[in-house]
Parts: sequence; C-alpha cells; structure tokens
Amino acid sequence: MSPTGLPARVRIGYGLGSFATGTFGTVPGLLLLYYLTDVLGVGAGVAGLLVFLPKAWDVLLNPWIGSLSDRSTRTRLGPRRSWMLLGALTLPLCFAAMFAAPAGLDGGPAAAYVAVLFLLTASAYACFQVPYVALPAELTADPDERARVMSWRVAFLGLAILLSGALAPLLAGAGSGADDRGSAGGYRLMGVVIGAVLALGMCAAVVATAGAKSVVRTTSEPSLRAQLRAARGNAPFAWLLGAFVVQAAATGLMLAGTQYFATYILDRPSATTWLFACLIVPSLLAMPLWLAVGRRTGKRNAAVGASLCFLAGALGAAAGRELPPALVYVAVALAGVGYAGMQMLPMAMLGDAIAADAYRSGRRRAGVFTGLWTAGETLGLALGPGLFGLVLALGDFVSSDADERVAQPESALTAIVVGFGALPALLLVLSIPLLARYRLTEAELVGLRHEFTERDEESV
Repeated sequence: MSPTGLPARVRIGYGLGSFATGTFGTVPGLLLLYYLTDVLGVGAGVAGLLVFLPKAWDVLLNPWIGSLSDRSTRTRLGPRRSWMLLGALTLPLCFAAMFAAPAGLDGGPAAAYVAVLFLLTASAYACFQVPYVALPAELTADPDERARVMSWRVAFLGLAILLSGALAPLLAGAGSGADDRGSAGGYRLMGVVIGAVLALGMCAAVVATAGAKSVVRTTSEPSLRAQLRAARGNAPFAWLLGAFVVQAAATGLMLAGTQYFATYILDRPSATTWLFACLIVPSLLAMPLWLAVGRRTGKRNAAVGASLCFLAGALGAAAGRELPPALVYVAVALAGVGYAGMQMLPMAMLGDAIAADAYRSGRRRAGVFTGLWTAGETLGLALGPGLFGLVLALGDFVSSDADERVAQPESALTAIVVGFGALPALLLVLSIPLLARYRLTEAELVGLRHEFTERDEESV
C-alpha cells in the first residue's frame, strides 16, 4: 500500500459490492420485461410502463436516503454502512419474490403483483446503492486512488454482469425444453439463485469497508432542500449527471432488447448468453485501457472516446437484420469496449465532483449527490425497458404465455432492431455534448484539496 493509498482489503471489498449493483442492474433490465410479455402474457405497452414506474419512484427516494445517510444516521456501523446493511437484508427476499408470481396468475393480476414487488425491490436496492456510491469520495482524497477504487468496482461490475447475464437466462429456461424461452418454475429458481448472489455481494462490501475512516472532516447541510440547492449549483455534477442518465437509458434499451433480439432476430433464445459474453468480456479487457487513457488525456476526454466506441457498436446492432450473426457479435463486442469506459470513468468523475464540492464548502454532501446520481441512473435504466416496451407496442408485438411462441409481424421485428440498436445510438449522440460540458480537471481538484488542507490546519 502506498502512503496515501487504501488497503487492498478495502479496494477489493468495496468492489465486491458491484456484484450486487451489477447483478441488479442487469437481470431485471434483461428479463423482467420479457417475463411479463412472454411468460405472464402482459401486453407490451403495459409491461413497459410497469417496468418504468416502480424505478421512477427512486427519483424521489434516493435523494432522501442520501440526505439521511449524510446527517441523521448514527450507528456503530456508521452512516453509510447501516443503510447498506438494511438493503442487504431486504433486497434478496424482495427480488426472489418478484419472479415468483403465484401459479395461474396472468394478465392484469400478474402485472399488479410484479409491479408491487418491483417497487419494494427498487426501494430496498436504493438503501444499499446510494451510500455505496457515496463511499469513494470519503475513503480517499487522491483522485488517482479513487480511479483505482473505481477500476476494482467496474472490474467486479463487469464480472457480475457477465455471470448474471449468462446465468439468469439459463436458470429461467430450466425445464422449458428445446425452445429454451423460460418457464414460470425456471424464473422462480432464477430469482432464488440471483437473490443469493445479491446478498453475498452486499454483505461483503459492508464487512470489508468496516473501519475505514473518512478522510474529509465535513459538516452536513441542515436539510434536504439545502442539499438539493447545493447540488444544483455544482455545474460539473449537473452536466455529468445529465450525460449519465441519457447513457443509462441507452444501456437499458440494449439490455431489455437482448432476449427479444436473440429469440426473434437471431432465432436462438439461448444466444442471449453469447450476446452478453460479447458485450462483457471485451469490457473487462478494455478497463486497463480506459484507465490509462484517462490518466493520459483526462477522464472527460476518455469518457467521450468510450461513448463514441459504444455508439459505433450500437449502429452495427441497428443493422442486425441485414448483417450475418458473426458481424452482429462483433458490433456488440465493440459496444462492450465502450461500455467499460462509460461505466468506470463517469464514476471516477463523480467522485472528483463530490470531493471538489466538499473542499469548497467544507460540508458533508456526498449522500445527496450520490442519491441524485443513483436516482438518475435508476431512472435511465428504467426508461430503457419502458421505451423498449413502447417501441414493441407501436410495432404490434404479440405477447404470449410461457407455453406458446407466436409468430411476430414484420413490424414487430423492425421494432426489436430499432429498440436494440438505433435508439441507443441516438441517445449516445445526445449524451456527448452534455459530457463535453464537464470541465473539472485533475489539476484543479488537486489545487482545491491543498486549499482545503491549509484551511483545515489553520482551524485546528
């Protein structure tokens, strides 16, 4: 460990929490819409709305949890980890129940059941995610060290997405025969297994980071309204958040469309696993590359480059009906290379923006910043499946239950390709100008840290 570095236990342990965030960010986005339309027989438009609305609730919930973890929670575990533990104890149970609709339940009643459980699940996840994202800005004052912490987080994030994205469809298809589309029993099994993965990742992060001290002595804002006002005045954070929400929606679209693309375009439901492998394996290999590029050119410039890489891959996926499957996999792999930078670099930039605010103000506001951030990420990831469901409805997609597979009209097949490739590409184009407005540099952050240290020493 370097003089200013964190112990390996803290870096790795913090990263293990991404097994929970990566898994929860992947599996509902990948399978929940499909579970509603092709297992429970819920109409595509209604299903898209149900996937969107419970997560939209987090836009209100996440800042509130962030505010509480900043100023009002006093336990032996500390303000962040007590909330993380609450999420670890409740999320796995709610997640398993969400994919365990009672036998014989379909249509409207099934939609209501899933909507209520998804609302509870999203709320439990917020209890863990908001304080978890806030920790790096408080664990170290070194921007490069934060980037190293983020590299561990994104490495485990990519591994979690790969494992959960490959394992969940296989478990959901257990016992469903040659069609491999998924069965009600398979989805129940998947919910239990993935719920256990969520519990292990969250508990590991709580235990491994226990005892790590905050490196910035701050005081909190007296109210949530005051904290929200402060967040609006942080220009780097505001532009970065806007870009990240748009890019999260693009990612959510591709996640929601993967199973549909594999089933109806590639005509191989099991190809979902291969599509995920093509997305995540290159992203794992590309992480050191983006970390090096970020150090050389600055995090913002590297993030723009990663976005352009993902954009090129999405454009290739948009031509999926005309390209041979091998080239589709290549396009998805190219998107995976960009995805690594799109995840790792903005998270490191977020830590810098939060730290800069703390240095300027001397106040503890990480929770509300990360509350808004995770709310935006959740909203974006929810918008993706919601938009995909809307596109399917406009394309006259025909829903069914798990016992039958219906032929889709040409318009539905076009809608699947548009939602999987063309719309994500459009959103990436819209996000790049927002990302370019983030202008906090590493040199400026170092100067702010020195000024803060001098003020702190003078006040002691």
